Amino acid sequence: MTTAPASPPSSLEPVPDWLDEIEGARALAWVAQRNAATRAAFDGAPGFSELRCDLETILDSPDRIPRVGEAAGALYNFWTDAAHPRGLWRRTTWASYRDGATAAGAAGSTDWDVLLDLDALCEAEGTTWVWHGASVLRTGPLAGRRALVTLSDGGSDADVTREFDLDTRSFVPVDPVAGGGFHREASKGFLTWADETGDAVLLAGDFGAGSVSPAGYPRQVRRLRRGQDPSEGEVLLTAAAADNGAWAYRDFWGRTWLLTHPDFYTEELWLLPDGAPVFPAADAERLLTAVDTAVAPGALHVDVPASAAVTPAWDLLLIELREDWQAEAGCTYPAGSLLTAPIDAFLDGSRELTVLFTPTPATSLSGFTITAHHLVLELLDDCVTALEVLTPARPDGAGPWSRRRPGLGALADGAVRAAPGSLGSAASSPTGSPARADGREPRPDAAATSADPTLLRPGRALLQVSASAVDPLEGDRLWLSSSSFTRPTTLAVGELGTDGELGGVEVLRSAPERFDAGGVLVSQHVAVSEDGTRVPYFQIGRPRLDDAGQPLPSPTLLYGYGGFEVSLGISYLPVTGRAWLERGGTYVVANIRGGGEYGPAWHRAGLRQNRHRVYEDFAAVAQALVERGVTTPEQLAVHGGSNGGLLVGVMLTRYPQLVGAVVCEVPLLDMRRYHRLLAGASWEAEYGNPDDPAQWEFIREFSPFHLLQPGRTYPPVLLVTSTRDDRVHPAHARTMAYRMLELGQDVTFFENSEGGHGRASTSAQRAYMYALEHEFAWRALTRSRSTSS
Repeated sequence: MTTAPASPPSSLEPVPDWLDEIEGARALAWVAQRNAATRAAFDGAPGFSELRCDLETILDSPDRIPRVGEAAGALYNFWTDAAHPRGLWRRTTWASYRDGATAAGAAGSTDWDVLLDLDALCEAEGTTWVWHGASVLRTGPLAGRRALVTLSDGGSDADVTREFDLDTRSFVPVDPVAGGGFHREASKGFLTWADETGDAVLLAGDFGAGSVSPAGYPRQVRRLRRGQDPSEGEVLLTAAAADNGAWAYRDFWGRTWLLTHPDFYTEELWLLPDGAPVFPAADAERLLTAVDTAVAPGALHVDVPASAAVTPAWDLLLIELREDWQAEAGCTYPAGSLLTAPIDAFLDGSRELTVLFTPTPATSLSGFTITAHHLVLELLDDCVTALEVLTPARPDGAGPWSRRRPGLGALADGAVRAAPGSLGSAASSPTGSPARADGREPRPDAAATSADPTLLRPGRALLQVSASAVDPLEGDRLWLSSSSFTRPTTLAVGELGTDGELGGVEVLRSAPERFDAGGVLVSQHVAVSEDGTRVPYFQIGRPRLDDAGQPLPSPTLLYGYGGFEVSLGISYLPVTGRAWLERGGTYVVANIRGGGEYGPAWHRAGLRQNRHRVYEDFAAVAQALVERGVTTPEQLAVHGGSNGGLLVGVMLTRYPQLVGAVVCEVPLLDMRRYHRLLAGASWEAEYGNPDDPAQWEFIREFSPFHLLQPGRTYPPVLLVTSTRDDRVHPAHARTMAYRMLELGQDVTFFENSEGGHGRASTSAQRAYMYALEHEFAWRALTRSRSTSS
């Protein structure tokens, strides 16, 4: 077998322009016709309705873990279920949330105070609102009494923000006489608190001509006082006309930060001191007509590399490097490092930096959380998470920081599921030895390990662990969670001592199992890409054996993303477990280049003219699965969404000999004009600019729409999109489906009327999508197997 790509495409006639009209009558009629054909093929099929119902039950199960966040002493949660498909925003107390941990019906035993019923709001206002979050005021006399609630019509990225009164359970009227509530009209902007008392906000929105970037994001940030119209707000920042947009936020310590993104991977950052001079409202329109960035005269520039990401913590700057940085003569910090410096000293010109993390070939920084006295790093060690607690010796961050790997006790102990309400001591991490009937996650046995040279670090625990601060101002408590591919999530809370030791790990919730994981083995392997790079992947499934005990290939679903420095890791698989693993299928997650699994270098290796490496990596994993006997090309489906939709689109058109089916969701597929469709202009740093002839030469090699050839037979493909997707234009999927149908290919198409880039807004819609994707793949692969046998 070869992973050599298909030969270059021949030219084809253009598809109709009317497919680009998102809500055009002719386009929607075509969509309705294709949706009807898909429903006719699947809705009445044996087992489909049962699968859809089972998945909806999982998604709406009352014993799910109600995730919470603390603000002003209360715990807030957004909850959906069968009775409330659009959802309830609610809150409770710590005591009541703890009570729910020990009762049999955990979700029903907590006393929830409902603040906003989204279903009732949708009915009252005649709008299909989708929850996009809320920011509760944490300080001042209105702490815990006012919030900024963000809602989207149909799930689009464009949304609105409205001030909400938690005392009256109602939105604050905008009219200055009636309350002067803060409000943002629909845009891809933001509205966030600007002071401690709730009397001012930071606003970025659509202010009219010239106020939105080519990517669709606001260019200008204004600060409004209560009762002011947006046109009366003073101007803090206006991004350059060619930038992706302008943003601003107020950190936990009361500082205001302004930033622009010239492209997806660069930013310019300023600190705006309290009382610093800004532009008057009268300058707003003039500033929008300018080409260059205009920042408040009193703002202080943070002089770091444009590719670096900066986060304030206490009185320090945390600086994440995407590229090597020579901050001073003779001292170069490598990409992927995390550095720190005192804010005031750095702004005054000092470049005395403390190194908090340096990457290794196997380990990268995935993220971090900040408590009152500690910094907790989340690391990826060959794609498996680990935590490290760092504690500064001095408040200014100078000098050595202590380091400690926290023991997670019962939370990470793979031998037993911790009971809710139990306390875990700070025990060492699990050894990861092969699992047996004691509940440890099943791993390949010693004989299989020695016989398979593709295994990556066999014997270690394949667990996901994460930590986030409960309140970075009030103390050192952490939300902690753990799960695996076959073990449901456990949620706990713990507290870091002054030395960084984690103690008192209290398990608050343990989700129940959603599928039969008996006999399912989990392993991690490496494939070798075309240029010799070792590419990791996780494999989950029940081995199939013939009468002689030899492995048999099984239907396999290979998932990938490979872009934007997004890492794919370990997580529990309730939907895939029920819809795929229980049937006897194998599931594989590929950690290909373009992602962030090994830090910025892993991502940069797949950018622009090097994009081919991403697809070569994925093809190498597909070929490795066949060579190892896990599956065959006819029994292998590839699955991806968004950038991952582009990935599987390339597999469809350049590597059709490797796969038996393709599941392609909310995809980019027409790379000749992606940058002219909705948010596409913001991704040129990832893919390149197709208007440049030299760049189009390499971009066309990963433009699936342009790689289609008449006379070729392609694997069956399912294309899924949403009419309300205002990030990746539905025309990508529409035109691909139209062209492939024109070429006589096996195409299934479904476009949801809402859901935005997430392609669904309710559990019922998601369950239908999940059932369709898994049933399509299973049908295609088992049909291929029966035909070839």
